[in-house]
Amino acid sequence: MALTRDLAYPTRTATDLARCFHVREALVQDGLYHGSQKGRSAGEEPPVATRWRIAPAPFLLSPEDVAFFRSLGNHLLAFYRALNRLYLDSVRGTQPAWIAAYLDQGKPESLIAYSRMKRFRDLLPGVIRPDIIPTDESLHGYRMVITELDSVPGGIGLTGALAKAYGQVASGKWQVENQADSLASTSRPSPLAPRLFEIVGGLDGMARGFAAMLRAQLGDRDGCVAIVVSDEAKDYRPEMQWMAARLRSAGLEAYCVEPHDIRFTEEALLVGGGVGDRPVSLAYRFFELFDLKNIPKSELIMYSAKKDRTFVTPPFKPALEEKLAFALFHHPVLTPFWMKELGEESYGLLAGLLPRTWILDPRPLPPSAVIPGLRLAGRAVADWHELAGASQKDRQYAVKPSGFSELAWGSRGVSVGHDLSQTEWAEALDKALASFPTIPYVLQEFHKGRQYALSYYDEGANEIVPMAGRARLSPYYFVTGERAELGGVLATVCPLDKKLIHGMRDAIMTPCALLKGSDG
Repeated sequence: MALTRDLAYPTRTATDLARCFHVREALVQDGLYHGSQKGRSAGEEPPVATRWRIAPAPFLLSPEDVAFFRSLGNHLLAFYRALNRLYLDSVRGTQPAWIAAYLDQGKPESLIAYSRMKRFRDLLPGVIRPDIIPTDESLHGYRMVITELDSVPGGIGLTGALAKAYGQVASGKWQVENQADSLASTSRPSPLAPRLFEIVGGLDGMARGFAAMLRAQLGDRDGCVAIVVSDEAKDYRPEMQWMAARLRSAGLEAYCVEPHDIRFTEEALLVGGGVGDRPVSLAYRFFELFDLKNIPKSELIMYSAKKDRTFVTPPFKPALEEKLAFALFHHPVLTPFWMKELGEESYGLLAGLLPRTWILDPRPLPPSAVIPGLRLAGRAVADWHELAGASQKDRQYAVKPSGFSELAWGSRGVSVGHDLSQTEWAEALDKALASFPTIPYVLQEFHKGRQYALSYYDEGANEIVPMAGRARLSPYYFVTGERAELGGVLATVCPLDKKLIHGMRDAIMTPCALLKGSDG
């Protein structure tokens, strides 16, 4: 059983400063940290996503943790495969119709019909990223909780760039130049001894994994890869430009483009490359499905995929992007299905990692029914409004939109019960229930993350300072055939006063690594 542990690494103040300087400069050169204008228009302010606290070392994992993350991807791929089967079986009538009704709730009929086309029936996401919270408590024998799954995740390029920068620190292949003023009275440090730590996935694990996934999807198609980043996701454009450059270096013709850069002809989608217009054989969709109406050329991309002229990943299948899938996993009526489709090992593992989740459906229950598995102060619950009067101790839940909404990503729209007043909690429940027809919400068990003691570079004080925080670990899996391979793990550590863990200026963001022997 995996359990993240506190691991120490050799440290000296001057060396720690030098590590941070190296990482910062590497990220600025890559266009991914504040101070760089790469990927932005002249005068455009850098987004919040390009500034965070830089730590002198990666987030260190135990060998057991690393083994856990390496094996988890195939269990999650099995979950997606089973979810896809469950949805299709519900559409066909071999599973209850309410399953597809929940997964389709609030979606336009045109997108539902498109997603059900025979051509797309077996398609699954090519990238899988769970958000995992290490905890001190045990959930069915596990001390990690998967709060959600993301198949259109940000951070792919960022994690790759961080892995490269910290990997250079670990290997000793770095130099500290022009830092005499910054180091003040500290002595000039020497590089770290080789193999101080080993980046999970390796220095190029993210680019290598992403390229392998794209090549597997491309097959024998001729043409280029277009990573299509919407305006709504523009903060992530620099990291995807970074990734496109890495892909080209690996021999895969790839370009990061805006939707309006796509040109349609009857024969192919085209995008302007370094040698003129190039046919797009594969489009990597870096935009959310709820935003389709605001994305120029989206209907042309969909048409090209429908005619099999361009392959699109992740597929236009909103049923696979709903948080309420966790509620379906825990529904007692569906337990036999999940056990059969997943097998004993995967079912047992996921039952211990996926927190109990319920769909906030406002329709009244019959008098003899209760909400499965939900209890308030030890008693069964038959009406969601009973939760409005729960004590702070009894409302250890998060309310969040299930998907297909601008509020359903980046911790937007999330309300944490015990962090709200009684009135605010009741209002959050009422809002969620009222939104059901257009944006279903879910109620999910809240599990408090364990504390970690880290440090980061404080630019104002020009020193390394300590920080206590809670972590979110985000492993990235790339699907090739029947396997989901780990490319890297991003750790986001927020100060203790932040209730929701996500990328922010006050967070430490760093790759995960395995500690190695060193004379440091």
